[in-house]
Amino acid sequence: SLSDGRTLVSKEGSFELGFFSPGSSKNRYVGIWYENMPVKTVVWVANRINPINDSSGLLVVNETGNLVLTSQNKSVVWSANLSKEVQTPVVLQLLDSGNLVLRGERDGGSETYLWQSFDYPSDTLLPGMKLGWDFKTGLERRITSWKSSDDPSPGDFI
Repeated sequence: SLSDGRTLVSKEGSFELGFFSPGSSKNRYVGIWYENMPVKTVVWVANRINPINDSSGLLVVNETGNLVLTSQNKSVVWSANLSKEVQTPVVLQLLDSGNLVLRGERDGGSETYLWQSFDYPSDTLLPGMKLGWDFKTGLERRITSWKSSDDPSPGDFI
C-alpha cells in the first residue's frame, strides 16, 4: 500500500508515484511525475475527477487484485476497474517509461499487464504510449487537458 506522504520511484529514478496537490489547491491526487526536475511536472493523474480533501488517501492492491484508491472511512475514490478477479499474486510497478503497471508476480520479464496507466493517459503523451481506438479491446486512448493549473480534472481540449 502507498499512503499520503510516501512515494514509489521507478528503478532508474526517472519517475515517481505519490500524492500531490497541484498549484495552490489543497485537494490531494495520486499521480506520476518526473523525479529529477526542479518543477514538479505531473504526467498522469489517477483520480482526476474525484480528489481527496485531506491526507487520508491510501493506494492499495486489494484482495481481488484490483488497484484501489481509498479515502476517509475506506470509501473508494478511484479504481483500476479490472474486469475479473485475479487468482495469482499481483505486483504494482512503476516502470522507467512512466507506465504504472499491475502484473502477475510471475510475469516479471513479460509485457503482459493486468492493467497499465498508459491505457488511461491524462494530459501527457509519453514515449511508448498509444492513442486512438484499440479495436481488440474497444479501449479509446486520448489525452485531455487539465481544467486549470490547480485542477487536473478534464478540461476543454481533447
